[in-house]
Amino acid sequence: MRVVSILERPGTPLLIFNGIGASVDLLQPLLGALTVPVIAFDLPGVGATRPSLLPKRMPELATLARTLLDVLEIERCHIMGVSWGGGLAQQFAWQYPERTDRLVLAATSTGHLMVPPRLSVMLRMATPLRYLSAGYFKTIAGDIYGGDFRNAPERAARHARLMTPPSVWGYLGQLYALSGWTSLLWLHKVRAPALVMAGEDDPIIPLANARILVNRLPNARLSVYDCGHLFVLTRLDRVSAEIDSFLSESGESQVHHPTPHQARP
Repeated sequence: MRVVSILERPGTPLLIFNGIGASVDLLQPLLGALTVPVIAFDLPGVGATRPSLLPKRMPELATLARTLLDVLEIERCHIMGVSWGGGLAQQFAWQYPERTDRLVLAATSTGHLMVPPRLSVMLRMATPLRYLSAGYFKTIAGDIYGGDFRNAPERAARHARLMTPPSVWGYLGQLYALSGWTSLLWLHKVRAPALVMAGEDDPIIPLANARILVNRLPNARLSVYDCGHLFVLTRLDRVSAEIDSFLSESGESQVHHPTPHQARP
């Protein structure tokens, strides 16, 4: 398992789950902009992590993340999920409330029981082709990501250069993990303070889904960005400042590790 961590910073660490098919490489701008300690890892079949023999469901992936925290000797942390990773973040917070301090959900939903995107967007998200072909990605980036990507081909080109293609098995494994999964029935039991972040022009996760999350979570606030699905990158300064401010409200100041490192549990 490839793990990237920056743990010499003060505070409670933030464990981040990325979107479907996306490696930690795409998170590097956010990891660098935040001031809190951060941990991110490539899921099986994504980036530099080898595929697992059998695909895992959401509870099993949450257990994998808990095992990583055990290896790093981190008892409690903040949890963040981006897009597909937001589902895993919700699963972790519900499954391991004793390990979860605060919850950040960006461009995500409650799973299969959600306000869906257009069919054309769903079909383009059903395969990893956008990771495998830079040319194809540039032709569809505006339609699937919205916001700044609609009229900025140079931004799509830069983003394409950062993408490490997932294995087909790994991508299908993430689709399998999410199939039939929803947090809608138990989200009201997640007591961690939550920051829900959403783009107002998000073709993949329509804004209504963020409002559903806020209504279901007992202790949540909503922040809307004037961009699309990838506002975490296109509005990096505001996003990182808002996350840092939200997490600082926990009052935690413990330093868990003196130096950054990589771990392979």
